[in-house]
Amino acid sequence: MSVSTKGRRLLALAAAAPLVGAPLLVAGAAPALADSATSYTADLQPVPLNGQTSAGGTLTLTLHGNTATVTEDVHGLAAKFNGQPYPHVQHIHGLAQGSCPTSAADADGNGVIDTVEGQPSYGKIQTTLSTSGDTSPAAGTDISIAPSGAAYHYSRTITLSADSLKAIQGGNAVIVVHGLDPATAPKAAGTEKSKLVPSLPLAATAPALCGELTAAQMSAVPSGGAATGGGATAGIEDAGLLGLGGALVIGAAGATVAVRRRNGA
Repeated sequence: MSVSTKGRRLLALAAAAPLVGAPLLVAGAAPALADSATSYTADLQPVPLNGQTSAGGTLTLTLHGNTATVTEDVHGLAAKFNGQPYPHVQHIHGLAQGSCPTSAADADGNGVIDTVEGQPSYGKIQTTLSTSGDTSPAAGTDISIAPSGAAYHYSRTITLSADSLKAIQGGNAVIVVHGLDPATAPKAAGTEKSKLVPSLPLAATAPALCGELTAAQMSAVPSGGAATGGGATAGIEDAGLLGLGGALVIGAAGATVAVRRRNGA
């Protein structure tokens, strides 16, 4: 028995109606990122010439927009300075070559790579990784808010400046931990003054560890439908689209049965 005009209308409505809870798919639209986060890591290695060969560490930075959560573990650094835990100022440097200095960076030939000599490689301070308070470059030499001791665990969530974001996302951000152990550093580190803070010896501000910050992985999970191109396999890779298509077919088939029963078919 043929389907009546009223039945055909019901069938068309059932096939066209969106499923409850189904995502709205727009042709050509890119998937939205529900929770975008990118992780970066740095393998902290001794700066050449500076005598901190037993030191090392790792740092992870997880970026959400302009907010960064930084976790870090270091070991083998100078333990004491004037009888107190040795402060190790540390920073995100950037917007230069995005690399750590080699021994050729010792421009004055005193056997020590100081902070200024390292800047052509790793750039100027973009963010100070302080334990509290100010994280701007202005806090770069504030030893009162620097982590301290031979080994430490650092964890802090901070808001980054536009320049810091530019350096990180551009792939030329570098982590630098400062402060040399005079017992293992070259002689000039203890006899010469810091170019940054003349009241301190060169050892206090020279770079001990350095690591290039590199992207680890994207942890964002796409939500919504993915855009597809033409061709015989268009849409096959997207299980959500297949599920939606199958549900629409099942819904239409159910409507057909209902119509046939109503009309005595």
